[in-house]
Amino acid sequence: MRTRNLEVRQRLIALLRRGPVRAADLARQLDVSARTVLRLFEELGADICRGGATGRTRYAACRPLRGSSAPIPLFHVDADGRLQEGGGLRLLQPDGAWCALDRLGFPVDDEARDGWWPGLPYPLYDMQPQGYLGRQFARQLHLDLEVPDDPRDWGDDEIAWILSRRGADLPGHLMLGEQAARLWQAEVLAPTPVLAESTLLAAYHDSAERSVSLGIAGSSAAGDFPKFLSLREHAGQRTPHVLVKFSGVGESSRRWSDLLVCEHLALGAAAGLSGVDVAQTRILASQGRTFLESERFDRLGRFGRLPVVSLQAVSGHLLGLGARDWREHARALVEAGFLSSQHAASIDRLWWFGRLIANGDMHLGNCAFRVADGRLTPAPAYDMVPMDYAPLPGGELPTKVWQPPLPLPGERPIWLEACRQALVFWSAAAGDSRISEPLRKVFRDNANRLEDAAGRV
Repeated sequence: MRTRNLEVRQRLIALLRRGPVRAADLARQLDVSARTVLRLFEELGADICRGGATGRTRYAACRPLRGSSAPIPLFHVDADGRLQEGGGLRLLQPDGAWCALDRLGFPVDDEARDGWWPGLPYPLYDMQPQGYLGRQFARQLHLDLEVPDDPRDWGDDEIAWILSRRGADLPGHLMLGEQAARLWQAEVLAPTPVLAESTLLAAYHDSAERSVSLGIAGSSAAGDFPKFLSLREHAGQRTPHVLVKFSGVGESSRRWSDLLVCEHLALGAAAGLSGVDVAQTRILASQGRTFLESERFDRLGRFGRLPVVSLQAVSGHLLGLGARDWREHARALVEAGFLSSQHAASIDRLWWFGRLIANGDMHLGNCAFRVADGRLTPAPAYDMVPMDYAPLPGGELPTKVWQPPLPLPGERPIWLEACRQALVFWSAAAGDSRISEPLRKVFRDNANRLEDAAGRV
C-alpha cells in the first residue's frame, strides 16, 4: 500500500508540473478518488497552488524562486501614500504564475480572472527596469542580485527576483515582495531631500555627469534619451517626483538638445486636443546640457501613487494584436468593453497629432492608461517628439523631406483637429531660439507643407 501511495504521489506531482489542472481530471488520470487527490494536496502543502472560483478551481505545482516556493506578497501604495496589501504572486511549473490581479482593478481576460497567467501578470512587465534606466540599473546591481548585466536577457524569474529585492520606486503603484516594501517604508521614515529651485540646476548637472560616467551604451544614438529620476520643488506641482531627460554637451549633441525642446513644445500643443491630457514639462539648461523635466503622472504628492499600465502591456494580455497603430488597439479595447469610445477618440487625435509632427517612434510603450475598476482611461501624453529628425545611428542627420500623411474621408474631422495643433507645434518650434536655426528652417517648411495639405483635405 505504501508503495502504491508513493507512486500515486509521484505521478500527481508530475501531472501538476505540466500546468494548472482540475482535481477531477487528476483523479481520473491517476485512477483514484477525488478525496485521495485532496489528501495528497494537503500533504504537499506550500508546493501546490490552488486558484479559481468554485466549479473552476484548478491546481498547479509551484516553481521555486531562488530556492523558495512561498507566495511572494504583492503590495500597492494608494493615492494617500499608504501601503496596502494586494494579494500575492506564485510562480508555477513549468512556467507562468498565479495572481488575482483583478482584485486591484486591472482589466483581465477570463483565464486571468481565475488568477492564471502564462507568464507574469502584465503590469509587472511595465515595472521591469528597461531602456536607459534599466541598463543603468543592471550595470550597477547585477552582481549583487546575480542576474545578467543586460535587461534584455532577463526572464520571468529574474524579473520577479529583481522586483522583489529592489522594486521600491518603479512605474505605477505596485510593489512585489516584502523587501521592496520595506525599502519604500525606509524612504517614508527618512525621505530623500527634495531639491529646492535654487540648487536644482547644479544638482541636475551632477546627476547627468554621474549617469554618463557609468558608460551606459545605446542611449541617444538608439533614440533613447539618457535620463534620471529626481525630486524637486516647483510652484503648482502635483508631485515633486520627476523624470529628467538630458542632452550631451558640445555641438555634436545639439540635435538632441533641439529635440528635448521640441518634446516640451509638442506636449504643450497636444494639450489643445479635445480630451487629451499631457505630462507637465519644462526645459532647463546647465553647463552646456539641456534638461527636459517631466512631472510623473503615476505619483501624487510626496508618497501617493496611481496605477498606470502601458498600451503595450495591456494589449499584449487582452488583445494580442501585432499592429503598431494605437488606433487599432484602442478600437479593440472598446469592443472588448475596457475603454470608452470617447477615450478611443482622444487616442485617435493624439495618434494623428504624432504623425503630423513627424513622430516616427510611436510604439505601444509610448501610450499609457490609468486603471480603475477593470476599466482604462488614457494617461497623460508623453514622449511626443519629432523623432524623424533624430540623428541616425552613425551620427548623421536625416535629410529626407517630410511629407504630411493624409486622412481617408472618414478620418477627416479628427485629422483636421490634429492638424490645427500640429501647426501650433511647427510654428512654435520654428520660432523658438533654443532650437538651432537649420532645424527651425526645416520646421517652417513643414508648417507650409501641412497648411497646403490641409487645403486639399
